[in-house]
Amino acid sequence: MNEHTKPRLEVCLSPALLHLFDVKNSIVVIIDVLRATSTICTALYNGAAKVIPVATVEECVSIGKQLNAITAGERDGKIADGLLHGNSPFEYPREFIGGNVLVLTTTNGTKLLHMAKDAIQIVTGSFPNISSVCEYLISQGQNVILGCAAWKDRVNMEDTLFAGAVVSRIKAHFDVNCDSALAAETLYHSAKEDLFSFMKQASHFQRLAKYGLEEDIKYCLTMDGANVLPILRNGELVVEK
Repeated sequence: MNEHTKPRLEVCLSPALLHLFDVKNSIVVIIDVLRATSTICTALYNGAAKVIPVATVEECVSIGKQLNAITAGERDGKIADGLLHGNSPFEYPREFIGGNVLVLTTTNGTKLLHMAKDAIQIVTGSFPNISSVCEYLISQGQNVILGCAAWKDRVNMEDTLFAGAVVSRIKAHFDVNCDSALAAETLYHSAKEDLFSFMKQASHFQRLAKYGLEEDIKYCLTMDGANVLPILRNGELVVEK
């Protein structure tokens, strides 16, 4: 890229649209605000050695046994059968997760991670680590795709809001010629004064609220509570130093 052209910044609102983007020549940010990417940065912030994202519960159990790791994951918002821990960031305080490996499977986030495997680099983003994500993307000077995990391929509110928050912070450093980025940023600006109240109309809010998880949602919409950058190295998410 010559010094006069800015790198591209684009938003992919659903994994079903990822094939339309130039993944190979971009850094991909995996966004699964409720709750996978919020939990990943929280576990790493609290001292987890690494987080290994896997697609299936079977893989999760098998790798967990091999590595004597903590196995966790959800399907449709509940702890998956066969696993001991779920996808709540509050399950991973320092005294529990510090020094341990976490093997994690989720409904949407881990699937997108595997789909983006050919990217220049993969990092995970959520409101609790938004500043780390934005600083990293500016520092790299590469094309960026903000990839929303969505909900079973349907666009969702929380991942779109996070993508919009990132666009709003870093767009001066990028060429933004992407309607979904503009739409996400517009949505974020209309919600940013009170993300929690804005989210109450969203389907995933209602899904999780049924299980009494409002505190999880509140935490996952709060900026910089676990401000580290999870970066994928050899299939494992570790903290970028």
